[in-house]
Amino acid sequence: MATIKSFDGREFDGYLAIPASGYGPGIVVLQEIFGVNHYMRSVADWYASHGFVALCPDLFWRIEPGLELTDKGDDWNRAIELYQAIDEDKAVEDSAAAVEFLRRSSLCNGRVGAVGFCMGGNLAYLLSARFKPDCAVGYYGVSIEKSLDEAENLSGPLLLHIAKNDKFCPPDAQTQIHAALAGNPLVTIHDYEGMDHAFGRPGGEHYDAAAAELANLRTLEFFVHNLAGAGMATAQQTLSARWDDHVKYEFATRNTDDTLETMVVDSYVNHVPVMTGGVGHAELREFYSQRFIPQMPPDTAMTPVSRTIGVDRIVDEMVFEFTHTSKMDWMLPEVEPTGKHVKVALVVIVHFREGKLAHEHIYWDQASVLAQLGLIDSSKLPVAGVESAHKVLDPTLPSNELMNRI
Repeated sequence: MATIKSFDGREFDGYLAIPASGYGPGIVVLQEIFGVNHYMRSVADWYASHGFVALCPDLFWRIEPGLELTDKGDDWNRAIELYQAIDEDKAVEDSAAAVEFLRRSSLCNGRVGAVGFCMGGNLAYLLSARFKPDCAVGYYGVSIEKSLDEAENLSGPLLLHIAKNDKFCPPDAQTQIHAALAGNPLVTIHDYEGMDHAFGRPGGEHYDAAAAELANLRTLEFFVHNLAGAGMATAQQTLSARWDDHVKYEFATRNTDDTLETMVVDSYVNHVPVMTGGVGHAELREFYSQRFIPQMPPDTAMTPVSRTIGVDRIVDEMVFEFTHTSKMDWMLPEVEPTGKHVKVALVVIVHFREGKLAHEHIYWDQASVLAQLGLIDSSKLPVAGVESAHKVLDPTLPSNELMNRI
C-alpha cells in the first residue's frame, strides 16, 4: 500500500503495483463503486505486468476507508449508498493527488495517465478536464453526460468505452456524449454493440471475454502510445543492464555475493537438461560458491546471438564454449575432465520481479555436449556435435546433414 497526501493535507491509502523493472510510466486506476477490492487490485497488477507503475487510490476513504465490496446482495446496496454519498469534486481531487504522487515518485518516468471503471470512468473524464493527466480512459462511465460543458478544458488524449446496452448510461446519455465529444480530436470513443454495463469485469453478470479483451488491448495500446516512449525503453534497458551485471559477476569477477545481490530472495535457477541449480538464496549460495563459479573452466567464452527484452523477462541466445579441463558438476555431473573443447548453443530465459532476477531457465543440447566429449557416438545416433553451434553462428551452413547421412 502507498500513502497519498490529499490536496487538503490529509492522507489516504492506495494499492501500488510495480513492474518487474521497478520503473515505468504511471497509471492511476480509478475504482468502481465497490472500493479497492480484489478486481481493482488485479487491474493494477495487470498494468504492472505490462511495464506500468499502477496506483489504485481508495476514493471512499473520506466516508469509510479500506472498503472491499462485491457486486452481490447487501454489498451491492451498500455500494449504491456510497456512490450516492461520495463528494464527486473531492474524489476528482483525490484522483489528481494520486496522479501527483506518481509523478513525484522515483519509480515513474514522470508521465501519468488514468483509467476508471463505472464511477471511476466518469472520474477519469473529470480528472482529464480539470487536472490534466497525460491521458485518460473511461470504461462505461456513469454520468459523463452531466459534465459535458467541461469538455472544452480537455488538453490530453481521452479514450471512452461505451456499452450500447448500458442502463446506467442509457441511449439519450450516449447520444449526448457522442454529440459533445466525437468531433474533438483528443477524444476517441469505442461503442460495444450488445454489451451491458461492466462487460469488462471478470465474474460479473455482464462480463464478455471477447469485448473485455478488445477494450483492454485498445487501452493498453493507447497507454503505450501516450505514456511509454523513452520511459518504457529505459525500463527495458534497466533489465538488460541488471542481467549483464549478473553474468559479469558469475563469469568475470566470479563473486557469489554480488551474483546473489542481483536476485530476489526466493529466486531459482534451473539448468533444464541436468536439473542443477537451486531455489532461494541459501541453496543458490551453496550452488554458486561450491559448484558453479569455481568449476568454470578458465577459457569459458560466450558469443551473443540474440537478445529479446520484454517488460518482465529477457531471452538470451548465445554459443557457450569451454575446454573441459576441470570438473563441471553443474553441467556434467559425475564426468571427469576430458580435456576436449565444447561449443554448444544455449538459451537463457530470465524472469524479473521488482528489478531483480526471479528465475533463470537455461537450455542447451546435452547430446551435442556429450558427443563432443566422446561420451556418446554421434555417428550411430541422430544427434549433432559442434556443427549445431556452428550453424547457429552461420545459418548458411548446410541443413539436413543428419537426414542425408548414409
